[in-house]
Amino acid sequence: MAALKFWLWLANLPRISSQMKLALLGHFGEPERIYYGDKEEYFLIKGMTRQAADILMDKTLDRTDQILGDCDRLGLQIITKQDTGYPDRLRNIFDPPLLLYVQGRMPLFDEEVAVAMVGTRQASAYALEQGEKLAYQMAGLGAVVVSGLASGADAAAHRGALRANGFTAAVIGGGHDVIYPRENRGLYEDIAARGVILSEYPPGTEHMAGHFPVRNRILSGLSLGVVVMEAPERSGALITANRALDQGRDVFVIPGQVGDRRCAGSNLLLRDGAGVVTDAWDVLSHYAGQYPHKIRSLRREEPRRFGGTPLPEKPEKKPAPKPEPEAPALPLLDLAGDHGLTDDQLRIVKALEGRTVQVDDLIEETQIPTRRILSALTVLELDRIVAQESGKRFSLLVALK
Repeated sequence: MAALKFWLWLANLPRISSQMKLALLGHFGEPERIYYGDKEEYFLIKGMTRQAADILMDKTLDRTDQILGDCDRLGLQIITKQDTGYPDRLRNIFDPPLLLYVQGRMPLFDEEVAVAMVGTRQASAYALEQGEKLAYQMAGLGAVVVSGLASGADAAAHRGALRANGFTAAVIGGGHDVIYPRENRGLYEDIAARGVILSEYPPGTEHMAGHFPVRNRILSGLSLGVVVMEAPERSGALITANRALDQGRDVFVIPGQVGDRRCAGSNLLLRDGAGVVTDAWDVLSHYAGQYPHKIRSLRREEPRRFGGTPLPEKPEKKPAPKPEPEAPALPLLDLAGDHGLTDDQLRIVKALEGRTVQVDDLIEETQIPTRRILSALTVLELDRIVAQESGKRFSLLVALK
């Protein structure tokens, strides 16, 4: 408990940036040594200002005692960056929070297929329906659905996970005792009882506009990938997607209607190479091989379509002395005729003939720049000409003529 007081003292010092606090921690090793440090040693930290050093000389612990009392009253657990329960995924991002206030059951995120789902608060009925359906599917298959407990898309994601009796984690931008938005009170209580609510802000903290972009790094940092349900060009969801890319996470998008401003940002992500999501397996297939004990079952592959003609199912194997019938032929794509492919798409299709290729190898073979090849693959996937398999490997759904 004594050590925790010093963590709380450091985390709640005003007007000192998180990067400066991390730099202090890197120099001193632990908050207690920072607390008992002197001003001269503080100035050994690169970027230390006189104002920050003066703030560090305030050794009062009244605020710390108040926070501990509030956490005890609310039943909150506090996990610091040095605790074993603090996720390594989060610890290893550029600017991890010094501590987390936890309500509910904290899972071992490093062992979970955690997927963040984000989107606009003014989401369309289509985005809400598809987001809730996707969260329901993913939670039902064993994934942890992470979102921000805001209105609109976030609430839909949490609802879907809870409907599937799955686990969902909410990362909020204020104190646990300040419910925001108010209409989510029931959802808040359900998540606290059946999932977990996390915040880096102590009890009593209002949900300020500036807090939400900051908390988004935690959403993506806890997760293997981020699904954008719907996002305008300037939105918190796009900030989360960019954070995810900076952290080396995967980004997926539910395609939206062209021309709808609510989808403009998310459709731009698709143009730039984000993965297309039509159901849960489009996301979970990327992680099933790494976490086979977490994904409860695999999706039955449905016949794909090309040009409006359904592909026939492969015939079932039947015990018989005669050989198995051959698999049905794939639809033909006539490269000599009016195929409608761009030059990049044509080179990709030819490179994939008769084999499955990882995207990095495809880039090396075709010498097409990464952004262009990802954009071309997205269009080919939407047109049912190629399919993406686990490990970002691609194969043809058509036969070339």
